[in-house]
Amino acid sequence: MTTTLISIPKLAPQFTLPQSLPSTAYLSHLLLGQERCLDAFNLMTKLAHQHLFVADFAGIERELFIKALVSQANTPSDSFLVATKSQDENHNFNFRWQAELPAENVGTVAHQNTLYSYVSGSIRRADLVGKMHKTDKSSQYKAGILASNHFVFIDANSLWKREGLWDFVMQILEHKQYKISNDIAPIPLNCKIVLMGSANLFTHLRTEDRVFYKNFPLLGEVNSEIDLTKYNETQYLQWLNSLADAYNIQLEPSSLIPLFNYSAKLTEHQQRLSLSMLQIVPVLTQAKAYSNSASLNSTAIAKALRQSKSRHDSSEVYSAQNFDDNFINLQTSGEIIGQINGLTVIDTDDSSYGEPARITTSVHYGDGEVIDIERKSELGGNIHTKGMMILSASLYRIFGRDVPLHLNANIVFEQSYQEIDGDSASLAEYCCLMSAIAEQPINQAFAITGALDQFGAVQAIGGVNEKIEGFYHLCKRRGLTGEHSVIIPKSNVLQLNLETEVIEAVEKGLFHIHAIEHMDQAIDLLMKAPAGVRNEDNDFPAESIYGQVQTRLEKMAGHDDEELELSFLQKILMKLKIL
Repeated sequence: MTTTLISIPKLAPQFTLPQSLPSTAYLSHLLLGQERCLDAFNLMTKLAHQHLFVADFAGIERELFIKALVSQANTPSDSFLVATKSQDENHNFNFRWQAELPAENVGTVAHQNTLYSYVSGSIRRADLVGKMHKTDKSSQYKAGILASNHFVFIDANSLWKREGLWDFVMQILEHKQYKISNDIAPIPLNCKIVLMGSANLFTHLRTEDRVFYKNFPLLGEVNSEIDLTKYNETQYLQWLNSLADAYNIQLEPSSLIPLFNYSAKLTEHQQRLSLSMLQIVPVLTQAKAYSNSASLNSTAIAKALRQSKSRHDSSEVYSAQNFDDNFINLQTSGEIIGQINGLTVIDTDDSSYGEPARITTSVHYGDGEVIDIERKSELGGNIHTKGMMILSASLYRIFGRDVPLHLNANIVFEQSYQEIDGDSASLAEYCCLMSAIAEQPINQAFAITGALDQFGAVQAIGGVNEKIEGFYHLCKRRGLTGEHSVIIPKSNVLQLNLETEVIEAVEKGLFHIHAIEHMDQAIDLLMKAPAGVRNEDNDFPAESIYGQVQTRLEKMAGHDDEELELSFLQKILMKLKIL
């Protein structure tokens, strides 16, 4: 067995799950991994005139998260807003907050007895500070959320979009009070304000707004995932159970494996699990609808995931049809010189899938330039161009350290009509170039992905699971032969989370996945010959791929066989000290 083959257990995450589910769900379990945010929130409650910015992410169900967050705070005592006679000639009375219940003959203007409120969208000034309700005989203050809540959570983006309202809130924080109207005394601010928004918005506001910088010194960052080297599966199960409970759903033990695998797939890592409520909740609610039961097993979860994929895979289906109808020319058998199967990921608005791509290379006499046709045709992005430059640097490092190269090479993604970007094809392009120069064929049953550095190390790429599965499904439709294989960077192994069908094919020996660390390993696999190692005379073995490349380059430089033989004799004579 080739040492580069990946063992079966490494093709998907391996979890140690408890035998039973928690009997009780607690809101506090939804704060798994949120120690930094919880610490910042609790600290805010102890500090006067310091407010909090919570940097969350798109996958958080805010109202549920806020509910869990405030459940951990010490519940503040009710406060009462009362009016006292004013010494100010402009007002008949002043407002002040007090903890004790006012006497019967003292009017209560507002009662701060609600723990929290969250506002977003079209926020009005009156929603925040309230308004005066006037009749013919009297006027009465109708409290806003600032006067009735201990904690006020506000969507920062909604506030920021309305410049006047943003400035108004910053003014309240600066003066620690707000006015309902000019003829009434200001009301002291007696609540804590928590803004919810992105980390980028927080950075921007800290830079641009001095008042914000002063009043929001506390940042609570919300984690989007947990690391299983720091937490354990039982803790995540409690998080899942509490999330399901919030939607009146019960999880059965069999539902855990597909949910854990789906969660790991969201993070693209075997040892990390997602905390994205808005991606996991739809799976639970859809599974509940499909099964007509609030108790979910593995079958219900699997169906929800399968149907969700089918609702978003029309682009993938049409792409597969193009391969099956041979509209796209791509071989998965035989051997061809200067042609290799690369792997790409197609991202649509709501899904992504892997698609193999045919890469070809032609070489001829020239001035040493490796031409990227994608770039020349303005279909190559900047990162792809960077990958091509690194490929050229690797070529010159091996074969052009002392003398210029006398060849030109043209590399292209065949039948590609949209922009190509990323450096994940640089390994495939390098191997294709070696094949074209050495005139040695590449096994077309292989597909390959990986990014190179200048020293030939193979670096991690994105979308590794989609790339493997995309090539697998193409080979399966054509008939698996046991020769079909994918080569990936070894640094991507921790991201593997493959479909059960792919893993079963690997177990049966119908499909193979290799993980490599250096580009020379790829050449060994693709061309069934060693890349080659230099000897003390700086030459590669003649039968090696690099030896054949070296010979071809020397011919292009104008060295014929006699000159090569004379050079070899001269080396022997020099060693014998005859010359």
